[in-house]
Amino acid sequence: MLRLYGYFYTIMRTIFITGGAGFIGVNFIRHWRKKYPEDSIVNFDALTYAGCRESLEDLEAQPGYSFVQGDITDRPLLESIFGGLPVPDLIVHFAAESHVDRSIQDPSLFVKTNVLGTQVLLDIALEHGKIRFHHVSTDEVFGSLGPADAPFTETTPYAPRSPYSASKAASDHLVRAYHETYGLPVTISNCSNNYGPYQFPEKLIALAITNLIQGKKVPVYGDGKNIRDWLSVEDHCSALEKVILEGKIGETYCIGGEAERTNLDVVQTILAALGKGDEMIEFVPDRAGHDFRYAMNIGKIRSELGWSPEVGFEEGIRRTIQWYKDNGEWWKA
Repeated sequence: MLRLYGYFYTIMRTIFITGGAGFIGVNFIRHWRKKYPEDSIVNFDALTYAGCRESLEDLEAQPGYSFVQGDITDRPLLESIFGGLPVPDLIVHFAAESHVDRSIQDPSLFVKTNVLGTQVLLDIALEHGKIRFHHVSTDEVFGSLGPADAPFTETTPYAPRSPYSASKAASDHLVRAYHETYGLPVTISNCSNNYGPYQFPEKLIALAITNLIQGKKVPVYGDGKNIRDWLSVEDHCSALEKVILEGKIGETYCIGGEAERTNLDVVQTILAALGKGDEMIEFVPDRAGHDFRYAMNIGKIRSELGWSPEVGFEEGIRRTIQWYKDNGEWWKA
């Protein structure tokens, strides 16, 4: 295979994906498999509470797809796997602990997985011929915006405010350091809040939909006025494809949905779509250190790579609700 800058010129690729049994990883594998069925995919996942191997069980019998259970901090296991594989052309790194509330309860787990695990993977990539490495990160590394502040850009200074975002910020810095110090060919993407199929029902949209389907109320932190930029996982996957295949090595790309909404607006959109009223909202004490607002400026990925989100928020919510209605066995399990 030939590599030239950020582009891949090849007939077939072998791709090693970490965290491929999680929400975004599952959707990315389905997206990539549909676009590039000739590629071989190795899905490496620890199958923690939020990982679900069954989400991709229809692929298990297909040639060119394999699943390996393991922890990204387990260097001997990864060494043995890479020693027995054709050297992958690409590592796409999704694996992370990602729930802010859980990071407040147990920061050490987030440091272990998100920081040390990323460092192990970077070493593996370096030791096996400087494998092309894409690192999936979050907008939360940039901190919190005020109501009138300009959206985050790729040059916004880091200012994480939770153990989760601090651990992701550290992993971002490590990825950049391995590029600058060792010449590892990397790209980084920082995305806004995702929603869509296969999301574990602890995040706001998935929780709201599954609670309401069951006739339960939806918990909303504080007064519900915290603002997030919402990105459909379908759009996120298409953006990742662009960055991986066409992005400039060593660069970071912000990926957002250009759909800022308060948490209360989000819940009320879901309520309206399900024909329910505000009586199904339950305001709960606010999260410690709750960031007020995230917003993404996607000018760089739009101008350099020609990517823009295509799924409108209301349409994306409609599709997501229908998926959870149609797949009750998945989320109830």
